[in-house]
This record gives sequence, C-alpha cells and structure tokens, in this order.
Amino acid sequence: MKIQHENLAAGGWAKLSLPEQLANIGSEVERALKWQARGNHDYSQKAFFRSLELLSLSLDGQKNGARLKELARLYEALVDYFQGENIFSSSASVWRKYFYAFNWLARK
Repeated sequence: MKIQHENLAAGGWAKLSLPEQLANIGSEVERALKWQARGNHDYSQKAFFRSLELLSLSLDGQKNGARLKELARLYEALVDYFQGENIFSSSASVWRKYFYAFNWLARK
C-alpha cells in the first residue's frame, strides 16, 4: 500500500502534539463519515484508510502505556465501525463528539 502522508511519515508527525495528531486523524474520519453519508463507499474507504495510516504513525511513536492502550483501542473501534460488525455500537455522532475535543484542544 502506498503511503499517503509521506512527509508526516518521514518524521513530521512526531513533531506534533498528541491532540494535534488526534485532530488530524479526526479530520480524516470526518471525511470518511461525510463520504459514507453521501453514499460514496470508495472515497469513504480511502479517507478511512488515511485515518488508520495516521493513527499507525501515532501508535509507532508512543512510549506511554496508557496512551498506547487508548490509541490501540481507537484503532480497533474505527476498524469495527467502518469494516466490522460495529460491535461497539459506534455512530457518526459518537465519532464527531470524540474528535471534537481534540480539535478544540489543538486550536487552543
């Protein structure tokens, strides 16, 4: 699979704070949700995979066990919502609420 965020993967991602990273991941999730609502499965999946790529970069850079656990659970829940059976009962509004806090914190 081709890396979509080459500059970030080359080290730029590690320079961002965790709230900034999660805000960026949330932007891709928001794109995936919007395309999903419009019925464009292909674009939704592309945005979803970009969000997983960014989340993987965050996971790779974590040394804090609690943060690592939270990011791993986030990865699992996103995959469950977009690709799985949605056993966590997630919804578009739940994802928007989750990432909103990080957008607010990153702007502050």
